[in-house]
Amino acid sequence: MATTLSEVVDLFLTRVNDYRLTAIYTTSGSFTLSTYVEPWLLDSIVEFSVCNQSLNYVSSSGSTVEGYFTEDLSLKNKIILSQIMVKYWLQKLVQDVLQMNNNVQDHDFKTFAQSSNLKAKQDYLNSKKEEISQILVDYGYDNNDWDNWKNGLWVV
Repeated sequence: MATTLSEVVDLFLTRVNDYRLTAIYTTSGSFTLSTYVEPWLLDSIVEFSVCNQSLNYVSSSGSTVEGYFTEDLSLKNKIILSQIMVKYWLQKLVQDVLQMNNNVQDHDFKTFAQSSNLKAKQDYLNSKKEEISQILVDYGYDNNDWDNWKNGLWVV
């Protein structure tokens, strides 16, 4: 049985707490939420190039067909995809121009609070990028054929 979009999205949602995602789910349902976060999965598929399984993915179409992978992914591979999705979710938060608007009236407070908020988000995004990079490097080492490497067969 092929892995569905919702399987990876469920793992992704256990890693984030976002009122906007909750609002989409509450007002429009799980299919709409899955369609909303699907671009993050597509970015994650591209980044997870060292995967030992085929990541061929059939995107959602219309309002009835959920996206799915052509292969049944291992739990480890689904978890890695969901972790990479968190990175793209964070990038969206950091790049959100509306959050850069000044909403509080006190000038000193709003400048400090917003710059601190953005700096904290950027720092968290950078640490998440490093974490994902290390996960992918470790995954690549774990799935390398070291016998061929030892014998001088450096096939990529």
